[in-house]
Amino acid sequence: MRIETLASDFNIRIAWRPFLLGPIFKKQGWDTSPFNLHPAKGRYMWQDMERQCERYGLPFTMPAPFPQHSLLAARIAHGGRQQSWIGAFSRAVYVAEFGQGLDISDEALMTGLLLEAGAPVTQALNDAGNSETKIGLRAAVSEAEERGIFGAPSFVLENGELYWGDDRLEQALETAARG
Repeated sequence: MRIETLASDFNIRIAWRPFLLGPIFKKQGWDTSPFNLHPAKGRYMWQDMERQCERYGLPFTMPAPFPQHSLLAARIAHGGRQQSWIGAFSRAVYVAEFGQGLDISDEALMTGLLLEAGAPVTQALNDAGNSETKIGLRAAVSEAEERGIFGAPSFVLENGELYWGDDRLEQALETAARG
């Protein structure tokens, strides 16, 4: 929710790289989110997320079920990763899921979020369903694994250095700005 504003403050260009965590978790032997696998940590993480949302003035609703099916949203984001609307769309998806508890697998919801983001809806949905996007998203998951990504949000600098979590965003941008 904060990355575009902060990146602009640091004069850093963002390259959006949408991917899916589910396949990465499966390769680690997990069939669901660590929030669910480790109940004590999960309860803490939800509480911490609620505190962070309050701190930043963002709405928070724990999505049910969690995790949600994010394939359609991820395909749309992958297809639009270099478009001017990607940031607005990504934020809208997060608000829909974590702020309003909406079902992000719903195509009608995605249509509305694309409209809200100023995206060409028909093209974005068509791109999400084409084989190039499907293959590209699978490649993005493989690339994320190769870079050592294990969670989101993750920030990878041009030199390959990985930062994970909202609490590391400023540190990642400071390091990137130093070059």
